[in-house]
Amino acid sequence: MKPLALDLARLAAIPFCLASLLHAQSAPPSGPAPPPPPPSNREAALDRAIRLYANQNYIAALSMFREAVSQGQVEGMMYLGLMYASGQGTRVDYTEAMDWFRRAAAKGDGQAMCNIGIFYYRGLGVPQAYDQAMKWFHDGADAGNSQAMFNVGVLIRDGLGVDVNYTEALGWFRKAAGNGNPQAMNSLGVMFQNGQGVAADYGEAMTWYVKAADEGSTSAMHNIGVLYEKGLGVKADQEEALKWYQKAQDAEKESPQISLGKP
Repeated sequence: MKPLALDLARLAAIPFCLASLLHAQSAPPSGPAPPPPPPSNREAALDRAIRLYANQNYIAALSMFREAVSQGQVEGMMYLGLMYASGQGTRVDYTEAMDWFRRAAAKGDGQAMCNIGIFYYRGLGVPQAYDQAMKWFHDGADAGNSQAMFNVGVLIRDGLGVDVNYTEALGWFRKAAGNGNPQAMNSLGVMFQNGQGVAADYGEAMTWYVKAADEGSTSAMHNIGVLYEKGLGVKADQEEALKWYQKAQDAEKESPQISLGKP
């Protein structure tokens, strides 16, 4: 497993708002809490679409998401973009997917902005353009999307369309990690391990790897194994290393497989 592999296209990891928003109600001093109000028609359409999607009834889900979108549901736009990008219930159509992501972005959706950046990064339905990818990642980051923050850091770290700047990349990874992004946590660990933008510090690297692993990062699990195998900041322990390698392998088998592929 290659640490810090650019994984900008795992659309399965898009943090959609999957659940309908139920209005919180305060319970009376005694007795059971009153039932939540029934979902509105627009919420009901989205809920039905999500259930169909979860059951892999993609053709019906595609139609129902269109109905949800007609009722103003931005989440429906995001799902439609994903389905056209992944060929679920329809042929793969990056141009159509981009159109839906642009519609959601126009509504202020930060993940949609991030996805548009991914398309420009990879040249999916549009000419590959790192400057456009950076622009959209910045827009997504400004909207609070942690994946977009991470992607800005990746482009800066790797010098894609901009000069390499480890210190600036580190700052973006910290920002994304502070917003709960496990890829950013793992990347911080790699930078501390390699001394990129900071003095090499295996203890700090381990701290970030553990945080990322706790959030499900298989790369971080693998990297913890590397530290134990090579005795970097810890006593060399082959058994512990193998445990972490196996944990990473098992987690990868259980992870979602819907993806546009790694760049």
